[in-house]
Amino acid sequence: MKLNRMTLSRLPIPGPRYQRDQVRAGIAHFGVGGFHRAHQAMYLDRLMSEGRALEWGICGIGVTAADRRMRDVLRAQDGLYTLTLAHPDGSRESRVIGSIVDFRYAPDDPEAVLALLADPAIRIISLTITEGGYNLRDTDGEFDGTATAIRRDLSGEQPPVTVFGLVTAALARRREHGIAAPTIVSCDNIEGNGRIARRAFMGYARQLDPALAQWIHDNVGFPNSMVDRITPITTPEVIAWLESDTGVHDDWPVVAEPFTAWALEDHFVAGRPPLDEAGVHLVDDVTPYELMKLRLLNAGHQCLCYFAYLAGYRLVHEAAQDPLFAEFLGRYLDSEAMPTLTPIPGLDAFRASLLERFGNAHIRDTVARLCAESSDRIPKWLLPVVRENLTAGRSVRLAAAAVASWARYAEGIDEHGEPIEVVDRLADTLTPLARGQRDNPTSFLENRALFGDLVDQPRFVEAYVTALRSLHRDGARATLEMVAKPQ
Repeated sequence: MKLNRMTLSRLPIPGPRYQRDQVRAGIAHFGVGGFHRAHQAMYLDRLMSEGRALEWGICGIGVTAADRRMRDVLRAQDGLYTLTLAHPDGSRESRVIGSIVDFRYAPDDPEAVLALLADPAIRIISLTITEGGYNLRDTDGEFDGTATAIRRDLSGEQPPVTVFGLVTAALARRREHGIAAPTIVSCDNIEGNGRIARRAFMGYARQLDPALAQWIHDNVGFPNSMVDRITPITTPEVIAWLESDTGVHDDWPVVAEPFTAWALEDHFVAGRPPLDEAGVHLVDDVTPYELMKLRLLNAGHQCLCYFAYLAGYRLVHEAAQDPLFAEFLGRYLDSEAMPTLTPIPGLDAFRASLLERFGNAHIRDTVARLCAESSDRIPKWLLPVVRENLTAGRSVRLAAAAVASWARYAEGIDEHGEPIEVVDRLADTLTPLARGQRDNPTSFLENRALFGDLVDQPRFVEAYVTALRSLHRDGARATLEMVAKPQ
């Protein structure tokens, strides 16, 4: 049975218990992908199923060519999709989510998107635009106005085509017409993601109109948040087993682990849904929760994935269930990541859950997904651990080995001479640097735009070079055996 509003009442799985025609959009969301649909949209659907938050429906907004397919699927399915939780015991739990009530693809009708973003009914603009989507320079953290699309928008050419151009133009309309400012909520895996979003939008607006930038500073809210749910890419196999299990045909279902968490600073300027009643932790300061997740789960994924790929693993759970990989990851978590974290309720339990979560065979998360866009991930997730431990005089040996495994992976050739598809916005720069490191073992580290002064830190460089030489000489598995040994 094909999923849409006409078939909703006849579907053999749970779905919205609320009248969707009574839901009004109060949230505009850029970046409607798997994670958003497994996380934020799920929390709103949970509230709506209890008769709450019907004025907080989600209107998705797409700006890139990749968003066209999401437009087409959601349009055909009336915004409905299935979310399946894959439990470690192999059981699967599916339901239909109905909190996305509209989707607008900006290139189709940019004026309609601007009108939506300026509408007083939209009180939250949320974002999952990836770690690299905020357009801040790694060197100084300031907004980079040199990208072609950004330059076009800053020149005043209409209509805007970027997230920054669209949102800022809508904020200018609000200012002009006396409409209250919204709260902008980043749901990306970046330390201080609200602060980063503020810097990005303020940086863009400052180059466009300093008076508007000041209005944004004075009126728009930018709370920090921590988001967590492992959500792999949807594959044809997921579509097939959903149909086999349930009889429901969904062109773009979502599968995720059962675990979910969202910690969010309660700093909203125009109201919010009662998210605390849906399981969201509303806090004054999200930093301890954010660092817990980024430095344990996200950095842990980075410690695992490059070694895993080089050793021949293609699924995350297979590597996580390998005792050698589990030992290495556990030692990183306990000896290098945990000492950088502030003790908070749930920290030890979160740490203890990670190997089981990574080892969930029924998620079937891919190693390649974790290896993608490394230049946006490692500097934000793993290198802060390195720098803090260097300052404190603690060990950086395991994190240095993880960075070396990225450098080896970035060569684009595996241990059997087969090509690796390096998916990274900086691949054209990084791969030549990596391929020069057999002659100059620090050539990759010498990219100061990514690594800053780490190449000048002898303790880090010594551990990094030792691991890199072992990777070249002995391979990934033997290198892990060397670095996983306690010292």
